Amino acid sequence: MKKYTVCLVGRPNVGKSTLFNRIIGKKISIIDDAPGVTRDRIYGSASFNNFNFYLIDTGGIDIKDENWNNVITNQVMLAIDESDVIVFVVDGKEGVTSNDEHISELLHKCGKKVIVAINKIDSKIAENNMYEFYSLGFENYVTISAEHNIGISDLFNNVFDNLDEGADEIEDDRPKFCIIGRPNVGKSSLVNALLNEERVIVSNIAGTTRDSIDTVFKYENKEYILIDTAGLRKKGRIYENVEKYSLLRSMKAIDRSDVCILIINAEEGIIEHDKHIAGYAIDAGKGIVIVVNKWDKVENDYEKWKTDIKNNFQFISYAEIVFLSALTKKRLNTLMPKVLESYNNYTKEIKTSVINDIVLNAFIETPPPSYKGKKLKIYFTHQSGIKPPRFDIEVNSKGLVHFSYERYLENRIRANIDFTGTPIKLYFKNKGE
Repeated sequence: MKKYTVCLVGRPNVGKSTLFNRIIGKKISIIDDAPGVTRDRIYGSASFNNFNFYLIDTGGIDIKDENWNNVITNQVMLAIDESDVIVFVVDGKEGVTSNDEHISELLHKCGKKVIVAINKIDSKIAENNMYEFYSLGFENYVTISAEHNIGISDLFNNVFDNLDEGADEIEDDRPKFCIIGRPNVGKSSLVNALLNEERVIVSNIAGTTRDSIDTVFKYENKEYILIDTAGLRKKGRIYENVEKYSLLRSMKAIDRSDVCILIINAEEGIIEHDKHIAGYAIDAGKGIVIVVNKWDKVENDYEKWKTDIKNNFQFISYAEIVFLSALTKKRLNTLMPKVLESYNNYTKEIKTSVINDIVLNAFIETPPPSYKGKKLKIYFTHQSGIKPPRFDIEVNSKGLVHFSYERYLENRIRANIDFTGTPIKLYFKNKGE
């Protein structure tokens, strides 16, 4: 099923970040009374009544002639391009302003569904002002207080009523691989090398791939879908700070994929943003292969690179590492076997008797320490799903499971079963649940 995208727009200091954090449930956006604090789009995955969607927070648009205001407007317009429904947040206490009118003109031109969220409605002044906003000319209005959690359910019921349910993507059971990474690390070159033809534009200027592209390709007589996640320009617009702009499309492509191929530029080395991008793949529970690209340009010090990757990507110690050059196709033949190994492990099913014995033996050999006089007991383990493999572990009290013991059990499972290239998920359940 398609994962929809909702974005919050509005002038500075109307409460977009407060609303964003209320919905996401984490304090991700910076909240400050100074207008214009949120200057970049901030993304998150959210859930409302079991409906999962992306939420984008945007910087406040101000028609004052500030040096950075054009940049913010460009960011907001890109967020609008990416979204299915727009939530236009206004300040009920202040009433309609010239900034609100300016933003409403932009939104009327965008052709997207717009819900006007009249925020800060928890005061008499706001109640008196709310009817002013009807002059903005939209069909859907909802009164809310993001700070006091009033009207949020009404807002999202309204949002979902305006989603195009016919836009669901057709399910395709062919294995899907996506290529992720920072701009200019060689994503498009790797796509071309795998396909052995010029299917996408390749340039050494960061941000020249126009959209995410799905391509069906054959490898050893089987069909696969390859997703190129670049997409740093759209509809003729050129945006600055391309690393930030590539993020949402990468997240969407990751969600649709089975295995993510993370590319690192060997000339530049590992930087923090590489780890952030890997984190999105892991948060989404996807298989992963790390590719060190442009290997022909650097000294072939494999052991140093393996040590660097191990130190920087401790959270995916199970990932395979491939060294290649997409441009010259040197060592390209080493990639697909590792990707397929990751996919096969990502979809692997284990007999109940096998996984049950592994976990019970691990528990007997190293039982966890007691907690407040209580001891954890493990009764039964079975696999409950794939993509990635999930295991339900029946215990006497899941509150007694410390994260370090969960990690120990995962390591013991991996020591007995090959899960290279894929995360595995352990779910502890009280007996009888």
